[in-house]
Amino acid sequence: MSLKLRLTVLSFLQFAIWGAYLTSMGNYLGDVGMGSKIGLFYAMQGIVSIFMPAILGVVADRWIPAQKLLGISHAISAIFIIAAGYYGMTAGDSVQFPIIFLLYSISVTFYMPTIALSNSVAYTVLVNNNFDTIKAFPPIRTFGTVGFICAMLFVDFAGYQQNYSQFFVSGVLGLLLFFYSFTLPNCPVNIGVAKKNIYDALGLKAFSLFKDRRMAVFFIFSMLLGVSLQITNGYANPFITGFKNVPGFQNTWGANHANALISLSQVSETLCILLIPFFLKRFGIKKVMLMAMFAWVLRFGLFGLGNPGSNVWMFVLSMIVYGIAFDFFNVSGSLFVDKETDRDIRSSAQGVFMMMTNGFGATIGMLGAGEVVNHFVYSQTDPVAQLAGWRTSWSIFAGYALIVTVLFAIIFKYKHHPEDPIISQP
Repeated sequence: MSLKLRLTVLSFLQFAIWGAYLTSMGNYLGDVGMGSKIGLFYAMQGIVSIFMPAILGVVADRWIPAQKLLGISHAISAIFIIAAGYYGMTAGDSVQFPIIFLLYSISVTFYMPTIALSNSVAYTVLVNNNFDTIKAFPPIRTFGTVGFICAMLFVDFAGYQQNYSQFFVSGVLGLLLFFYSFTLPNCPVNIGVAKKNIYDALGLKAFSLFKDRRMAVFFIFSMLLGVSLQITNGYANPFITGFKNVPGFQNTWGANHANALISLSQVSETLCILLIPFFLKRFGIKKVMLMAMFAWVLRFGLFGLGNPGSNVWMFVLSMIVYGIAFDFFNVSGSLFVDKETDRDIRSSAQGVFMMMTNGFGATIGMLGAGEVVNHFVYSQTDPVAQLAGWRTSWSIFAGYALIVTVLFAIIFKYKHHPEDPIISQP
């Protein structure tokens, strides 16, 4: 098996593990009476993303080869997500929040840093074998999204999107990747890193970027936009599936196969990655980021206006614009950070970007979204009243994204040069 194919399998499994439950867990939680706790489960992913990638990054640099640490982390994560599924199976409708939340939290504590570790393994293997990472890595990463989609569709059509079995699927895939990781080429530890102090090792030097006004503004808005990142992952499936309880929508395909419908978002994400080089060269980072921000407005607004019946096209359009909302923000933002920072803190600066978006931003977003949804949706018992609450919630999220878009357009200063689509002038 070629190296690139082996790394493609790694990427496929890495994100299939996540796709097995990320978009459908909210459905299961709602069915066992924990709809009001959905925000806490998704916020936990953000909380551990603030510190765990940095900690395991130090371990991989100093003591344990990255591919082995990747496997060990997946083993721990898989054991606890399977334990969460087993507890759900044995407890039935009497699932207790503290127990399942603890098991889930330990699992994601070790899963979230594997996203960075898997990228690190791929980059190291490619570089050590004289591949051009800029050309070789994107197709490999694309199959990560394919894996995510395949897991989503399997969970949907196997009938697992509303029960604990989705955790078993994720756990089995995690154990597969545990064994597979130990077959990958070795990623040697960097002995020289041991000479750095903990301040440097954790990448804290990159926080000096906040002294630069433009970078500070960029990071702050990255956090503000990061608020939106996990909202539809947590609530889109319970929202769409809830139409089964509303007269006139019980037998619609979308209401009964929410995961399959939502998977269009990941298909769009895969395709939109290919558009980024053209849009960056033509419009520059500010306009591309504004496109992403406005796409979030459409993403939420179309959810609020659509339904799985006559207006299902609005749901489909919401899924399509997700690719722009997610990729144009995450990938373009990462490129901007890479080009605007010095080489010696470039990796650490990427860590700050991820911390602001998937850490602080996503955590604040899910805690805030949880309060909104609990107030307008889960405080109601009538399905029709809940639907009205959902529409209000999506409108609030769309309004928030619109405010962030307008403020970014006014505050972030940038002058685009087509000959250099990333580097800007103040």
